[in-house]
Amino acid sequence: MANREIARIFLEMADMLELQGVQFKPRAYRNAALSIESLSEDISSIYSKGGLAALREIPGVGESLAKKIEEFIRTGEVKSYLKMKKEFPVDLEALGAVGGIGPKKAMRLYRELGVMDLGTLEKAAKDGKIRKLSGFGEKSEQKILSGLGFAKSGIGRMPLAEAGALASELVHMLEKCGAAEKIEVAGSYRRGKETVGDLDILVLSSNPEGVMKHFLSMYPGSSTIMKGGKRSSIRLSSGIQVDLRVFSADEFGSALMYFTGSKEHNVGMRKLAISKGMKLSEYGLFSGKKKVAGRTEGEVYKKLGMDWIPPELRENSGEIEAAGKHSLPKLVLHNEVRGDLHCHSEWSGDASGSLEGLAKMAQSLNYEYLLISDHGGPEVRIVNGLDEKKLRKQMAEIDRLNRKLEGITLLRGVETNILKDGRIDLPDSILRDLDIVLASIHSNFSQPPQTITKRIISAMENEHVDIIAHPTGRLIGSRPPLQMDFGEVLDAAKRTGTSLEINCQPGRMDLDSQHIFSAKGKVPLSLGSDSHSPSQLHLMKFGVLNARRGWCTKKDILNCLPLKDLRKKFGF
Repeated sequence: MANREIARIFLEMADMLELQGVQFKPRAYRNAALSIESLSEDISSIYSKGGLAALREIPGVGESLAKKIEEFIRTGEVKSYLKMKKEFPVDLEALGAVGGIGPKKAMRLYRELGVMDLGTLEKAAKDGKIRKLSGFGEKSEQKILSGLGFAKSGIGRMPLAEAGALASELVHMLEKCGAAEKIEVAGSYRRGKETVGDLDILVLSSNPEGVMKHFLSMYPGSSTIMKGGKRSSIRLSSGIQVDLRVFSADEFGSALMYFTGSKEHNVGMRKLAISKGMKLSEYGLFSGKKKVAGRTEGEVYKKLGMDWIPPELRENSGEIEAAGKHSLPKLVLHNEVRGDLHCHSEWSGDASGSLEGLAKMAQSLNYEYLLISDHGGPEVRIVNGLDEKKLRKQMAEIDRLNRKLEGITLLRGVETNILKDGRIDLPDSILRDLDIVLASIHSNFSQPPQTITKRIISAMENEHVDIIAHPTGRLIGSRPPLQMDFGEVLDAAKRTGTSLEINCQPGRMDLDSQHIFSAKGKVPLSLGSDSHSPSQLHLMKFGVLNARRGWCTKKDILNCLPLKDLRKKFGF
């Protein structure tokens, strides 16, 4: 949790400093935030092991920023940030969640209309005041109103990655209790949902009183919602609710099934039990008054004549029937992934990490290959898009490294931009010489659905484009997916032999699980961490979770191919 919170604070400080006209500092804060957010280890642990010196070893973190991190770890706050925020009138974080409003627009809305937060923004838009500002207009106002609804829908929910960090922290703290024999985090987190509203923790223990006492003392700054003998709930200072329940050994499995959900899956399972003359609840599976199963989930499913259903599939979307017929797919596993087909290096203006550093990290993950796909093309100026000359220089460097690397092969690629008319932002003369070409939309998101559809299809019809990256363009909680005819896109992908990406960034998770389910078996799917630093290669696990939620086996995922077969697939 500390990593994400410190990164958020530094990014907000960068925005405020930039709007105050401060030079250089904003970039320093943003670079540090990127490095911190990418860490695979909790920053508090790094500090406890090595103090300020260890913090300064994080890329982009100097003496001043290290001291701010130390202050947060020790006190839970950064005084200079709180002072700056108090003096700064606008809630940039909240307004930034509305698509199309960056820090500069937010400040203009404040200066001209007194907009400070989502409430005042909504009032200004509904009163028709925003359309009167030069450079905005009626369409911008309507877009803001639409974005407001989208931003509000995400309030109070955590991205899966953040929920994972908190869940690990909670489990670690509960283990110190000594009275917990088994701990499981259930709910939407266990099902791998892209966002999580709260956390449900189940504990197996013969000493529920001891567990509850320990749980309620873990976060002194939290508020107690309810306190009971076998169930308690707290609300953390971040606003997230954590529910803890204690069960005995003979009911733990059925409880885990029930609290994992989903509600729809549970309803389907209860109906199935009734059809077999039994009753299913969180306390067990009963035939009359006799409990016939409940110790493990597998025991419950087996007694109902079914295979165990992986949590990611429990959405009542056909998994109950498939489990009853013993025809569930063998879902793809993380250790079956042989490489990453989307990553950025320091050659991109928004990323860090050398080519060699990325190769070493990929080796540590037992990958066979790693596609270097830095941003290419003049339109992506903000991230220093590489032109043909720079790409050829990078290709030569990759070739040089491959001659000395052992056990890992760097592939020569690019992530190029799909222009508003569907053309690709790089010439064929360079695209044809790359191993794999990714193409994606980074601008003009509000085009009509028919235009977006044609734009993506036009890109796929370029013979050199191999993969459409983050196909729907969504940013969870801040930008809705592109409006398109996904069926038409699938048909074109099949016709042109173009693959669609499952982007692993927790803020994207694009394609989503429903689109993945629609695409599997029709077109090849690729997994891309879209990493912007070596440590972000670990984000692959979120893409695998999403692929599993879309019912994918390893045969559906290009990254599960060995390098020799991948070469045949893409012809390099």
